[in-house]
Amino acid sequence: MNLAGYIDHTILKPDATREQVLQVCEEAKIHGFWSVCVNPYYVSVVAEALKGSTVKVCSVIGFPLGASVTAVKAAETRQAIADGAGEIDMVINIAALKNGDDSYVRQDIEGVVAALEGKAILKVILETCLLTKEEKIRACELSKAAGAHFVKTSTGFSSGGATAEDILLMRSVVGPQMGVKASGGIRSREIALEMIGAGADRIGASASVAIVLNEDSNSIY
Repeated sequence: MNLAGYIDHTILKPDATREQVLQVCEEAKIHGFWSVCVNPYYVSVVAEALKGSTVKVCSVIGFPLGASVTAVKAAETRQAIADGAGEIDMVINIAALKNGDDSYVRQDIEGVVAALEGKAILKVILETCLLTKEEKIRACELSKAAGAHFVKTSTGFSSGGATAEDILLMRSVVGPQMGVKASGGIRSREIALEMIGAGADRIGASASVAIVLNEDSNSIY
């Protein structure tokens, strides 16, 4: 298995420096990770650093709370794509989902899908640790109905991360037509393989090098 090809090599900490981001880009090129995932501020830096490589550029939108209004998420998405992003990981509006306002949740995702203009793929971050099973199912159904390409477990900034149980549930809801990304707390090869075995076809991690080299890591996603 080409485990590196499953991984979005991630650096989202608020105090990440340019040097650290460029180091992540170099690691991604050396190991052949699928993408480098960064905050919008660094998208243009990463796009330049990865130019000529096969590594994709990924950015997070409405991160990490998902509470921005749709117009802001859409504008953020358009700017990230203009700066070179080919993949967008947006946080679902968790409060709207909790309120049972499914129409808003769907329209929020649809607004970002429209902003893609077919130039990038969209992963919807559910923040599963904050949701009930019923809410996770609704979030997956709404993401699918809105035209997203993936559902994703977590930001890595809340009270919990990916679990195999959640991956199994998400995969059962979205079926084979959508991708499922496991993220948050994935710090070892063993856990990464467990997530893939449960149905994940993408892994988000900052401990990516340790994962592919099967080394111990205390990195926090």
